[in-house]
Amino acid sequence: MDDVDHQLVAALRHDARASLSDLGLRLGLSRATVRSRLDRLTTRGDIVGFSVITAADVAQDPVRALMMIGIEGRGAARIKRQLGQMAEVRAVHSTNGRWDLIVELGTTTLVALDTALDRVRKLDGVVASETSLLLSTSKQA
Repeated sequence: MDDVDHQLVAALRHDARASLSDLGLRLGLSRATVRSRLDRLTTRGDIVGFSVITAADVAQDPVRALMMIGIEGRGAARIKRQLGQMAEVRAVHSTNGRWDLIVELGTTTLVALDTALDRVRKLDGVVASETSLLLSTSKQA
């Protein structure tokens, strides 16, 4: 991806519903160039999809958190499978650095979140964790 592709992705993150013409005006490109770049980014897999977040999605999970998990040994694949079976888990991300996994959690109450956190901490092989509540979410340009 070149600088223009990064600008296009940033513009889409700001407003994924923007028309090709509006994106072209914002980036100083023709509508055809925007379409071509967008098609190329999608075909190459740089853009893997588009999503919509509705008010109902946010209402379903009024309590959201990110849990960073440290795993002992080679249990990551097993722990990912176990996490995937938990109703509170919205996504599991492999990562590098201090933490092995980052887990997105969503519940209806703090008590339900506490219960989910306890279940995750008790999984065999989980040796450390750190959790941050998501207080608000805004789009980054």
